[in-house]
Amino acid sequence: MPIYEYKCRKCGKQFEEFQGITDPELKSCKFCKGKVQKLLSLSSFSLKGSGWYATDYGGKKVPSTTVEKKESESASTTVETKPAETTKKAEKAKSSKED
Repeated sequence: MPIYEYKCRKCGKQFEEFQGITDPELKSCKFCKGKVQKLLSLSSFSLKGSGWYATDYGGKKVPSTTVEKKESESASTTVETKPAETTKKAEKAKSSKED
């Protein structure tokens, strides 16, 4: 059942009520019996992450190989720099031995 928020025009108190969608709106405050107004509020329900929509409903699915390729490319660039550094060190050591 949805939760609706109301604010009393007389005493200013805000309160929540569990009501069915087809139930009539409240007319009076449960504290002072003054007139109330229904408030619009944000839902506390949110969907986060790569989610249910992409997996449960038809639509374009991103192949996992695309993500894996990007990760492997970034990893290979760091791997490529390491051998180059060791090669430079080896060349320096070799040139110092020749001198």
